[in-house]
Amino acid sequence: MTNNEILEIAMYQSATDLGCCPDDFRLHKNKVVLSGNNPDARKYLTLPFYCNLVSYGNNIVASVDSEIADIVENYINKYPVEHCFEPPNMYRLNEALEKKNMGIGLMSEYFLPDITALREIQCDYEMKILLPGDFANLYTSEWSNALCEKRKQLDVLAVAAYDKNKLIGLAGCSADCQSMWQIGIDVLPEYRRRNIASALTSRLALETIYRGKVPFYCAAWSNIRSVRNAIKSGFKPTWVEMNAQCISSISERNK
Repeated sequence: MTNNEILEIAMYQSATDLGCCPDDFRLHKNKVVLSGNNPDARKYLTLPFYCNLVSYGNNIVASVDSEIADIVENYINKYPVEHCFEPPNMYRLNEALEKKNMGIGLMSEYFLPDITALREIQCDYEMKILLPGDFANLYTSEWSNALCEKRKQLDVLAVAAYDKNKLIGLAGCSADCQSMWQIGIDVLPEYRRRNIASALTSRLALETIYRGKVPFYCAAWSNIRSVRNAIKSGFKPTWVEMNAQCISSISERNK
């Protein structure tokens, strides 16, 4: 795969999720579309969206419920693209959402592999490729970023690091849609800062590409450790998303 092919696949998937066209992300004007259900969307998404903003850098594509469409359109056209995803401007949108018993619930940055930078990184520990049967007993709190217990059926591939017979790091892939697999990573605290995370992430990304899938990586903007790992592992920031959720769901998460 080339970087351009990888980007095309990601934009096609985002268009599937949002209900727009892939070329909409290349426009130099914003676009609002009405959200709907799609069986080919990423499996962890809850569709239809009430309000989901996505930017690949050029503009914002907003996938929304019809009752908030005009408000969102006014919002994204009032402020520069980057400021729509940060305070204080985002508070304006949140105020409008709260009147509908909704609020800004998720904000994430997504990374795609840079083929010119992606390479196998070495660490001082043995690494092994694991298939679902190999990690069936690893759905514990230590590995909750690498594996998702709620969606076990989507976990398809992992790479583990061992200190002798002790599992010290795990990167896992979730088949969140037909063409793209999401990478999550966990390393035991006492083994961090030893190149284990980047070694596991880069190896799993390469194994994913060998299987004809596009690996992608997600992190919160404030998770500097995770963002650094993505970049060190050969990934580059590609798109951002901001999603609205119901107030009760946000309150539950705040507990």
